[in-house]
Amino acid sequence: MHNKNKILLVEDELELAKSVVKYLQESNYLCTHVEKLKNARDLLKNNNFHAVLLDLGLPDGDGLSLIKEIKNKDKTTGVIIISAKDALSNKIQGLDLGADDYLTKPFFMPELNARINSLIRRLNFEGDNEIIIGDIKIIPDQMLTLVKEKRVDLTNTEFNLLLYFITNKNRVLSKTNLGEYMSSNYHDYSFSDDLVYTHIKNLKKKLEKSGCSDYIKNIYGVGYKFSN
Repeated sequence: MHNKNKILLVEDELELAKSVVKYLQESNYLCTHVEKLKNARDLLKNNNFHAVLLDLGLPDGDGLSLIKEIKNKDKTTGVIIISAKDALSNKIQGLDLGADDYLTKPFFMPELNARINSLIRRLNFEGDNEIIIGDIKIIPDQMLTLVKEKRVDLTNTEFNLLLYFITNKNRVLSKTNLGEYMSSNYHDYSFSDDLVYTHIKNLKKKLEKSGCSDYIKNIYGVGYKFSN
């Protein structure tokens, strides 16, 4: 039991909360649910969670106020906003306060699961000295990418995109998934399908030019998958 990831769900829609808790428990998480900010704060004082799923519109206040408190306590705790408030201003404000990702209601449970897994892996990677996958070595603290021990000069966007692919190894990522990640990571909502394609094309070109195997596969009509 102690190896399970601990998730805190802060959500006042009880039927949705029951469904999320049931699904996550069946997916081998330890999930705790509260309806109010006060209860969430009480739990966060004395407990550590791998991720917090946070609704914004709560009975006793705006969930945005909790984000900074979570990150101040432990930067490795992931925060995913789950809210029907899909206005750009709410998303941007939440991301500016330190949230790692957002998911707009209604959502599919497998997508929530995938976002949680990806986020936890990504946050854990930030503490690693190096990540080695096939021909690729990444040193996150230095934002350094090596292929067969030779440096590859990637832009900030390309580096984070590569890290996102690696944290989602063997998972098919749609252009929508990739666009949302890039938008949330850079607080920029102009990542169109064409722009996502351009960044991936440039990343693949640089890796292949350095002698790297072709790990980023195009899944026709669906998206992309990183596999080695």
